[in-house]
Amino acid sequence: MLNTRHEKSAKQSSCVPHLRIAEKPGRELAAAHLTRYANQADVSVLALPRGGVPVAYEIALVLDAPLDVLVVRKLGVPTQPELAMGAIASGGAFYLDESIVDYAGVSKQALDDVIAREREELARRETLYRGTRAPLNVLGRIALVVE
Repeated sequence: MLNTRHEKSAKQSSCVPHLRIAEKPGRELAAAHLTRYANQADVSVLALPRGGVPVAYEIALVLDAPLDVLVVRKLGVPTQPELAMGAIASGGAFYLDESIVDYAGVSKQALDDVIAREREELARRETLYRGTRAPLNVLGRIALVVE
């Protein structure tokens, strides 16, 4: 679960090797390209799990900005799951490429099944990453998305 308060100890950092590996790139990225966002009340950092979380954590520390996850799920064509026909994300975001749906001959029922399954997985992952904490409200804010 993400800690939006950015509490970090040397013990935590040394116990999680992949977080230590991400420290340098996250800090370097923030120092080299993101300093204009430091200490601004209207800036948030959103991490795409899983790879973006360690780097986003370090960026949020450097910028003194709140951190949250942005969970995204691909809507794969049922007969070719790697072919995306759309996506859903935290906060109710929804995109559907109807030309792919038509081209692949995806029925309304099959589309509804994929959407329902991916919404369920999205909710499960949001709970896993965020717990019972509400998502950050980023409306009207600058959101730095880290992948």
